[in-house]
Amino acid sequence: MYTPFEALMVQGTTSDAGKSVLVAGLCRVLARKGIKVAPFKPQNMALNSAVTLDGGEIGRAQAVQAQACGVEPSVHMNPVLLKPNSDTGAQVIIQGRAITNMEATGYHDYKKVAMDSVMDSFERLTDQYQSVMIEGAGSPAEINLRANDIANMGFAEKADVPVIIVADIDRGGVFAHLYGTLALLSPSEQARVKGFVINRFRGDIKLLESGLDWLEEKTGKPVIGVLPYLHGLNLEAEDAITADQIKTSQSLFKVKVPVVTRISNHTDFDPLRLNPSIDFQYVRKGESLQGADLIILPGSKSVRADLDFLRSQGWDKDIQRHVRLGGKVMGICGGYQMLGQVIADPNGIEGPAGQSDGLGYLSVKTLLESDKQLKQVVGTLALDQSRVKVTGYEIHAGTSQVDDIQPVTLEPNGISDGAISPCNQIFGTYLHGIFEQQQAAELIMAWAGCEEIAEVDFNALKEEGIDRIADAIEAHLDLKKLWPELDN
Repeated sequence: MYTPFEALMVQGTTSDAGKSVLVAGLCRVLARKGIKVAPFKPQNMALNSAVTLDGGEIGRAQAVQAQACGVEPSVHMNPVLLKPNSDTGAQVIIQGRAITNMEATGYHDYKKVAMDSVMDSFERLTDQYQSVMIEGAGSPAEINLRANDIANMGFAEKADVPVIIVADIDRGGVFAHLYGTLALLSPSEQARVKGFVINRFRGDIKLLESGLDWLEEKTGKPVIGVLPYLHGLNLEAEDAITADQIKTSQSLFKVKVPVVTRISNHTDFDPLRLNPSIDFQYVRKGESLQGADLIILPGSKSVRADLDFLRSQGWDKDIQRHVRLGGKVMGICGGYQMLGQVIADPNGIEGPAGQSDGLGYLSVKTLLESDKQLKQVVGTLALDQSRVKVTGYEIHAGTSQVDDIQPVTLEPNGISDGAISPCNQIFGTYLHGIFEQQQAAELIMAWAGCEEIAEVDFNALKEEGIDRIADAIEAHLDLKKLWPELDN
């Protein structure tokens, strides 16, 4: 068994129970106390990813958790990342590198091999850090996924680490979730559960106390604490777009983003979504893009399939009308590729082999290739005869041949990125994270016709969110039940 602070795993009764947030908060609590801590998630399934300094790819949540620790993200913080490219298949990324695409049944057998990489990464972190805060995936009680498990109790048993289980009371059924999850575990797995955390509680805690007493009596496990519902928590989502991220307002400048089926890195839009000057709207299936001042096509894990979906929704006609009326359109990564002439995938990198006609607004031809472009970048963005510094990261399969003006110049080699149409209405770039710099956001919004936007320090908002979680943990969890040696 690991010594105090060395390792603790947070598992959840369901997806979105609060595992990522709780791990981030625990990381910040330990870091405040001078403990050298790192996050770890053995297996993550998400389309929001981040690029490490050495050019590897990990889940976005682990990058945020690394920030909570005050350390640089590493591929070893998320050794297995699955990026779905269909309802039954996903790209498999091992220690930061895409190795293949697999169907679910094939990957189920492959997990026995992936466990070696998981344990290698975990041991590297435990050698380097005093503490590792581990996040599970989904629920440990999924009976059909127990064999060869590397994401939850399969990993906890192999690594011999203690576990706490978190449940979201806002969803309802919290006692059934916790009691039932524990009951479905094996005796050895039950023994390593140190207690429960109830998340997102609203109301008078006295009304909950009888239920807490019942849960402790029935399970023999302590309730470590009850975390309150934290309104307006501005942290990057691990994957899905939630109701909390959908905002409409009476702001004058309207930005609309169509939600394609394999939308990726939608965290690109958090700085716009959180800006009070912007009426930001995610547009879902069956809704219209009409009425936007700026339409932004997002990244996609399956660009050709999502281009077909975009057309099936009539969004191509909405974009055509928008451009005809003088509106501006931007594309990021996969959205940039969609705005071009052709997307060719002769080797079936993202789905069935073939070629698709793009929307035709940019003189760009894209060839999808097996080697991913993964890098953090710094450069200069030039729009409307103005220039500003930009930083970001690239995650994309393939290369693009560009005949239009390229508005981004990357350092230090002077490579160009992106394209802008001769009519100056269409702009595309491979750079994710481009709105996180205030000057870049202001320039793009000015190009789109928004004269002024509020100044928002996006990194400060993330820091504030992490600190709010840590403050709530320190106020509402009895951490002595986990770490008796922890100083107050």
